[in-house]
Amino acid sequence: MSSSRPRKFKVIIGVIVGVALLCSAVLIAYAATRDSGTPKAAASTTTSKKTPAKTKTPKTTSTTTTPTPTRPPVDCTKEKCVALTFDDGPGPDTPKLLDTLKAENVPATFLLVGKAVATYPDTVAREFKEGHSLGVHTWNHPQLTKLPDDKIVSEINSTADAIKKAAPDAQITFTRPPYGAFNPRVISVLKSLNHAALIWDVDTLDWKHRDPNAVLAQVQKQTKPGSIILMHDIHPTSVQAVPEIIKYLRSQGFTMVTVPELFGGSLTPGKIYFDQNMVRE
Repeated sequence: MSSSRPRKFKVIIGVIVGVALLCSAVLIAYAATRDSGTPKAAASTTTSKKTPAKTKTPKTTSTTTTPTPTRPPVDCTKEKCVALTFDDGPGPDTPKLLDTLKAENVPATFLLVGKAVATYPDTVAREFKEGHSLGVHTWNHPQLTKLPDDKIVSEINSTADAIKKAAPDAQITFTRPPYGAFNPRVISVLKSLNHAALIWDVDTLDWKHRDPNAVLAQVQKQTKPGSIILMHDIHPTSVQAVPEIIKYLRSQGFTMVTVPELFGGSLTPGKIYFDQNMVRE
């Protein structure tokens, strides 16, 4: 009896040790399997959470302005050119006129009144930015032949300064005397200021008729190659006439240009320009 007890204890202890080792092995294997899968799952979870937060979609900004179409150079010695000119502005309807000219890719020449420039400087800036030519039409629209020389100078310089303030890069090199009234003395003063005198050969009488159809009829009746067409953008009816005028001129093969373009790019101080074929000293 005494010799069998130690043997039983050894067997029991061996069984306990074996079970303990087996459990330890199972626990280690389970832990290893769990640890090997966790980082991948965590990384995947982290990525899926962070991606939406860090990804920023660029903002798209819509704009109501469209780029001004570019125009190829025009050789008016070879093409049938005419120049649309607008006096007395800018006015409340001038932006609508600019919209039409931009949509049709047509340049024009604006003869500006100084006090109107002071009222609508942003419109003047737009005229220049969109490729139109700018000139002086005096500050208060007086008849220059009735003014002394110093008053003529003041009328022209004050207007030119206002234009330059609104459009600093604009080149102001010509004046249209109000009512087309000039004499040798007025021309002499203009020359001293390095200005040419710009007149016209097509008077649409838009200031008189205030009727788009009547304005168009005058353009149809009088326009020839090299014409300088007179209108006034202060009259809504004149602005309304422009789309049909453009349509008509194009149908007749005319190319619309600025006044400087009509004469090869620039005007000569002291000269008087009626149309492409009539320039006087």
